Amino acid sequence: MKFSCEKALLQKAVNVASRAVAQKSSIPELEGLMVEAGEGLTVSGYNLQIGIRAKTTAEVMEPGKLVLDTKLFGSIISKMPDDMVMLSALEGEPVHLTCGDACFEIMSFPADNYPEMPKVDGDGYVSIQQGTLRSMIDQTSFAISTNESRPIHTGALFEVADGKLTVVAVDGFRMAIRTEQVERAENIKRSFVVPGSALSEVQKICKETENQAEIMTGKHHILFKIGDVHLIGRRLEGEFLDYKSALPRQNRIAVTAKTKSLIESIDRVSVVISEKLKSPVRCLFDEGRVMLSAKTGSGEAKDVCGVSGNGRGLEIGFNNRYLLDALRYAPADTVRIELNTAVSPAIIAPVDSEENFLYMVLPVRLKAQA
Repeated sequence: MKFSCEKALLQKAVNVASRAVAQKSSIPELEGLMVEAGEGLTVSGYNLQIGIRAKTTAEVMEPGKLVLDTKLFGSIISKMPDDMVMLSALEGEPVHLTCGDACFEIMSFPADNYPEMPKVDGDGYVSIQQGTLRSMIDQTSFAISTNESRPIHTGALFEVADGKLTVVAVDGFRMAIRTEQVERAENIKRSFVVPGSALSEVQKICKETENQAEIMTGKHHILFKIGDVHLIGRRLEGEFLDYKSALPRQNRIAVTAKTKSLIESIDRVSVVISEKLKSPVRCLFDEGRVMLSAKTGSGEAKDVCGVSGNGRGLEIGFNNRYLLDALRYAPADTVRIELNTAVSPAIIAPVDSEENFLYMVLPVRLKAQA
């Protein structure tokens, strides 16, 4: 095996593929990176749940493949000068790496023991701009459940219908929904659930660009094609929440608020709340304002935020972090808050683009004031 590759291109491929390398495995090769030289160069990481292949251009003199220790190989490449990296290896011999005047010899693992990544044989796909996909994941993934008792909710639902892609995340206390038009959607299954761990990597790989990302579904796996990077993840199986039925739409109260102002008010009253001293944020919605307060053993905080509309004196409590998450990720300067009763879910949505982003949060039952 012998090839030369520009240091910056090789380092980029190594950094991306390293995200899917197993930290500890009974198969030593899975703690390494598969390096394949053929028609160009491919660097792969695989932890049996997520696989990432990063392709790059290289001059291949002798094709071949081998597995290299991830940390050692990555560290060597990062410290090499900005020049062409030459890698050569003979079977049973150390791998020889040179770049400028720098020279290294390291051991490798046989590629035959590296498990083959699953093939995604579906014939349908969705095409969407990378920047759009990235923002859709960003604005929903915070609501993905970490509770393994309901594995299906440790991922996000991807639903394709009528030329639109909807991403839904739910954790039992809140729900985030984001919908966007797609460039193309052909023969794809209507819905599938992508693990949160895979989505986290997809978000990092996607760039703020109009270049397309493709999503393909197979029987058990999903493939994300993002430029020269392919990410393969296992689909989650099970019955996802019927999110449309869970949304309350007959809410008797609706007020609008400046997103930034409401965030600042919640932040201020949250100073007395901590992991040890927990308390809901008490919200009293009145005519043209919402009065917020929180009280714990460390003290009491109060603030007032102006709103448009009449809250009819409704007093309701929320987890402060859940409220802040919704407002920080809402893509709008002004949001509409829909309420019904003190024990009914609240809906938060941008004033001008409700169909694009929607957030539902369950209230916290309040105790009587002392």
